Amino acid sequence: MALRGVWQLQKLVVSYCDWGGSSRGIRAFMESNLPTLKEKNPQLDVVTELIRGQHPHLKAFYKNHNQRVVCVKNMTPEEILLHATRLRNALGRKVIKLRTRHVTKHPSVQGTWTTALKF
Repeated sequence: MALRGVWQLQKLVVSYCDWGGSSRGIRAFMESNLPTLKEKNPQLDVVTELIRGQHPHLKAFYKNHNQRVVCVKNMTPEEILLHATRLRNALGRKVIKLRTRHVTKHPSVQGTWTTALKF
């Protein structure tokens, strides 16, 4: 995703094994979908990395120095393309858990509205 017109994903590393059965989908992805992904995203640096004896994964490096790793073992090329586009569209921010359902910087002086109010 672009933040103020700048794509946040800098580099996408595709790690795979040339022998393992869990890398079958990512090897097919590299033959069929990876060239089109590179053509459609010229701002993105896509690197392939051969690691033997390990499960395949996608590693994304963002401009805010965060990184995300997605395991893609035993996935089809279409599912891997979906994960790659989700990594491209993400901002790279850390996921934070919301403590309450209602989040605001300026809470109400009167209190939050509930259905149990009696007049």
